[in-house]
Amino acid sequence: MSEHTNADAANKAGITRVADGWRTPGIANLHSHAFQRAMAGLAERQTHPEDSFWTWRETMYRFAARFDPDTLHAVAAQLYVEMLEAGYTTVCEFHYLHHAPDGGPYAVPTAMSDALIAAAREAGIRLTLLPVLYMSGGFDGRALSDRQQRFGHNVEGYLRLFETLHAHQDATLRVGCALHSLRAVPRAAMQAVLEALPRDCRIHIHIAEQVGEVQDCIAIRNARPVEWLLANAQVDPRWTLVHATHLDAAEIAGIASSGATVAICPTTEANLGDGLFPLRAFLDAGGAWGIGSDSHISVSPVEELRWLEYGQRLATRHRNVAVAADSPSVGVTLLSGVAGSSANATGFGDTGDHIVLDATAPLLAGAAQADVADRWIFSGNRSVVREVSVAGQTVVSAGRHRDHERIAERYRSAMSKLLSA
Repeated sequence: MSEHTNADAANKAGITRVADGWRTPGIANLHSHAFQRAMAGLAERQTHPEDSFWTWRETMYRFAARFDPDTLHAVAAQLYVEMLEAGYTTVCEFHYLHHAPDGGPYAVPTAMSDALIAAAREAGIRLTLLPVLYMSGGFDGRALSDRQQRFGHNVEGYLRLFETLHAHQDATLRVGCALHSLRAVPRAAMQAVLEALPRDCRIHIHIAEQVGEVQDCIAIRNARPVEWLLANAQVDPRWTLVHATHLDAAEIAGIASSGATVAICPTTEANLGDGLFPLRAFLDAGGAWGIGSDSHISVSPVEELRWLEYGQRLATRHRNVAVAADSPSVGVTLLSGVAGSSANATGFGDTGDHIVLDATAPLLAGAAQADVADRWIFSGNRSVVREVSVAGQTVVSAGRHRDHERIAERYRSAMSKLLSA
């Protein structure tokens, strides 16, 4: 493939030379649980000989019970600063810590959501807030456990929360809907909520993350999770299916033809032992996809994209898997993929948000337009993000957020409180 073709592909991906570096579009983080940033590294000790997502979840529930609006604000603001410094300019926050730890409502029912909105505004990142509907503890309709009580709503309460939050949308805030999962949202409730949402509302859902989840869905609903969703909801480009790790060929084709986006979270999916998304088959089907940092054991689009590709290489024992006929560069193909799904998944249109990579960084020494993306993603872990601009405001300069130290100091205080609880 010619260097000219590589440069053309890079140009289409929005990679351009500017005076102080290489400019690229900002990256959307399509899946975030902000509070989990505070427990990164705290679930890496064996609790069961067959540790899995399900045992990790118990640790997560115990940690989640320690949060209040103030600590959530502190942790989220720190996370959003880290995202901006890494090159993320928009975050989709899949938010289910709605109530107090005992399940009772706060005096202001939106207190936890308000903490996230305040954190995003303080940091200067675009936020797609996705309040979560969480109603049952499994496909069999069992009641929420004690640890899940702070997540729960009935349909009426959820729609009231959504409407209150939706009224506060502005230039850097969108409010969408998150259905936690098929196991947590009964069929009738899902249909009632979908019918009540604004027509342009973005809808996100966890789906087919775990083999056990797929097996339970087959046993109780007589269909695989994505198969069932495609047959029972009008899945279209407003939808983002989070993980969708375990798919058969019909489901791959069905998602791709629907126009929905898959949010792939490689570092979290690896950390939890979920499995590998069938990327090559999904690309061949013309599917839309993006990335998310999910549990935030890593806050780096470079690492998500690198391990998305590396997982495919390990599974297939071939190199350079994520390429296209008009994009032989893996890095360009990956950056084009995340850019192409951003508007549908986040609800923001062409924002103009961008990052500037430092052309003087050793990692990019001598880089040409055709190889900037590959050099950035595949040649090291030192950040080369020089500048980040969101909504016309420069929020990162010389690689550092404008309010880095003050937000970090508050985060350190919050962590002391959380770890002593």
